[in-house]
Amino acid sequence: MVDFSILERRILVAGKKIPADVVIKQGKILNVFTGEFMEGDIAIVDGMIAGIGSYAGNEVIDAKGKIIVPGFIDGHVHIESSMLLPREFAKVVLQHGVTTVITDPHEIANVAGTEGIQYMLDDSKDLPLDIFVMLPSCVPATPFETNGARLDAEQLLPFMTHPQVLGLAEVMDFPSVASANKSMVDKLAATQSYGGVIDGHAAGIGREDLNIYMSAGIRTDHESVNSKEAKDRLDLGMYLMIREGTVAKDLEELMPVITVQNSRRCLFVTDDKLLDDLIEEGSVDHIVRLAIQKGLNPILAIQMVTLNTAECFGLRNLGAVAPGYQADFLLLDDLESVAIHQVYKKGKCIVDKGQINHAEFPKVQNPSASLPKLHSKKVTLKDIEIPLCSSTCNIIEIIPNSLRTHHRRESVKVQDGVFCPSTENDLLKLAVIERHKATGNVGLGIVKGFQLQKGAIASTVAHDSHNIVVVGASDQEMLVAVEHVIKTNGGLVVVDGKEVLAALDLPVAGLMSEDTSEAVYQALKTLNSALTSIGSPKTFNPFLMLSFLTLTVIPELKLTDKGLFAFNSFSHIDVSVKE
Repeated sequence: MVDFSILERRILVAGKKIPADVVIKQGKILNVFTGEFMEGDIAIVDGMIAGIGSYAGNEVIDAKGKIIVPGFIDGHVHIESSMLLPREFAKVVLQHGVTTVITDPHEIANVAGTEGIQYMLDDSKDLPLDIFVMLPSCVPATPFETNGARLDAEQLLPFMTHPQVLGLAEVMDFPSVASANKSMVDKLAATQSYGGVIDGHAAGIGREDLNIYMSAGIRTDHESVNSKEAKDRLDLGMYLMIREGTVAKDLEELMPVITVQNSRRCLFVTDDKLLDDLIEEGSVDHIVRLAIQKGLNPILAIQMVTLNTAECFGLRNLGAVAPGYQADFLLLDDLESVAIHQVYKKGKCIVDKGQINHAEFPKVQNPSASLPKLHSKKVTLKDIEIPLCSSTCNIIEIIPNSLRTHHRRESVKVQDGVFCPSTENDLLKLAVIERHKATGNVGLGIVKGFQLQKGAIASTVAHDSHNIVVVGASDQEMLVAVEHVIKTNGGLVVVDGKEVLAALDLPVAGLMSEDTSEAVYQALKTLNSALTSIGSPKTFNPFLMLSFLTLTVIPELKLTDKGLFAFNSFSHIDVSVKE
């Protein structure tokens, strides 16, 4: 409910009866409604824009020579993938002009259920970044792996009225939707009854089956990887989310589908982006720059991270520099390069020439002690042996910078009846170790494409159930890596022989650090250096690649704590191919 006195003051400022708090003068304003530029003073009161015209204010800011555009909105991001808590994540993305994000706390929910969702909401309070939440729809993502919690409509309902909650996050269990599974329909119906938006996850889903998603009220998708898939989604009325993250980089493939006629149904999103890439490249600002470089009209590109996203999610006071809209805007030195001079949130300058205003960030005490700890049985060398009845095996072949994998069949080295990793043939062992309920489950597979010459890497960031995932050139090194992440209650580690070369501890649900962004960034640089020393190429991020090898809702072949999983049959298969 709008405060009467605040609304009254805004009307009086708009009518020039009283002065504005702040007036921005002489800037060139991008009108995202018309695609044109306009001039005029921007009058701001109580963090809202009251008018554009000729105004007086208590504070006047000269924006001469600057282009004023709305604050950027990332329409789909998993904050946990940055490995930062929301309050630290905010400091990073604000420096890149992002004033609003729509996040899916799917990762922490799979570890800690409703406690995880509440933890993220609590950590997002009173920040100079609007963090809106889409409630996780698929916890667990599928029944083919072990996770830490189960969320049905009953558990989600109490969050539906929270002011930060916008709807239901990416629905990735297509079979449950297609079969009108009661648990799934309950979540869809509950969201619609509260007027919420429903995000999709239509990886590998053809045009005819998209009808099922649209009929279910699912209105967005971020999993298109080619122009045909993108066109199918637009044709049937979906919002097309064009993703450019650390692993999934879809912009180049999807650019040809964007036209003047359909661009207002397109959004740019990051989905999953590691901290080093966020700092060095940026967030959705990076996608806007890339799109402009590839020939997209700058105005259309900016619409795709402002007004389009706001309209998609029903954020009626965001996404534009206009009267009655929140005073979230950027001063750009240049439109083509999206050179950010200053970032304003609710009329306050939060970032000035790349420097964050720390005074706008409250000191938050949000202890993570109540969140679950790693609960895994001790793993032995015997546990990670792969007995083979044939030398021909089903192999996961990674596709650099893609969430998808190839399903290969290839002859492997067998010694004493078990698989023997081969760095010469780039065939390494992959293991997923259950860490929520101490079941003792260990899923085993063979992976091609990591190019490690020695050593092992392990992580507790493993979508979507976040069990321990480890890849290595030898069983002994894999075991050292696993033991380290168990001891530290989660994280990333690089091992060579018996030595831990580098590690980043992630004690918050095994997903996030409690450190500053600067400290985590330095730890990632040390990890990257260690990766190079064991032969990892620099053409892709091996930790992020590793984290998606457990994601069963993406084609073609993945690994869970229950074994090798084939997307096409949606079932587990043996490592050995029976001859």
